[in-house]
Amino acid sequence: MNWQRVGDQRDVLGESLIWDDALNALFWVDIRAPALRRLDWSSGAITTRPMPSLVGSIALGRPGRLLVALGESIHCYDWDAGRLDPVAALPDSQRGLRFNDGRCDRQGRFWVGTMHNEIREPRGALFRLDPGGLTLVRSEVNIPNSLAWSPDGTRMYFADSPRHDIECCDYNTNSGHAGKPRVFARIAPPGFADGSAVDADGFLWNAEFNGGRVVRYAPDGRVDRVIPVPMPQPTCCGFGGPDLDCLFVTSTSQRLSQEELAARPLAGALIMLKPGVRGIVEPRWAGDAA
Repeated sequence: MNWQRVGDQRDVLGESLIWDDALNALFWVDIRAPALRRLDWSSGAITTRPMPSLVGSIALGRPGRLLVALGESIHCYDWDAGRLDPVAALPDSQRGLRFNDGRCDRQGRFWVGTMHNEIREPRGALFRLDPGGLTLVRSEVNIPNSLAWSPDGTRMYFADSPRHDIECCDYNTNSGHAGKPRVFARIAPPGFADGSAVDADGFLWNAEFNGGRVVRYAPDGRVDRVIPVPMPQPTCCGFGGPDLDCLFVTSTSQRLSQEELAARPLAGALIMLKPGVRGIVEPRWAGDAA
């Protein structure tokens, strides 16, 4: 595949790709730098903003603002002012955990999961952030990932990565209620599901960590396409560009020795290609209306 490297930065743990159609800019996070990054499409310039603690995921607010899941709390970040405004915090029962993958549903509700930063045990949870506050939806989560919704918003995807599968469930767009989960796709070890995106045709794209590939799944769970990537641990994929026809993929360089980094020059890189399909405009968090 004709992958192109975007910029020369090397993320420790790149994640949470989102395209802002109002600004013609791509945003993503480096969880462990920790930092926010922004690619401006017209100039190709990449800007990095350090964050005060591990940053798990982001969502769009109104243009120029991001919803940021930061450590144990969620904030709105004003890009121009460089200011973090608190929005919500984890309940006491979740103290000591951190936010990980998060995404807005089509109605602008922000769903975000938590995990323990070091111990791989099901101590985390899945939350929904409405304009009125944070609601616990699911407990006993190891590593939350792969949050995504079908184009019409009536199907929700989620992965607890160490379980080696992707789930889907029916989703009530009016209430924000997620139905009983069912297995959508199984992933053979050592690979597991990391960040996902849905294209305009309703197919799910997933970055397969440890698998060195991005997989496109049909709505029935069938593997439609497998695209190798030039790094062993891709972390997230998402569509962007003015026509939403570019597929971006983040990756990680953490826990690699200097020798391994030299042998894997694209570990931690952001890459891009045009796969022949288009993505969907990213929803904005409903709690940050203009």
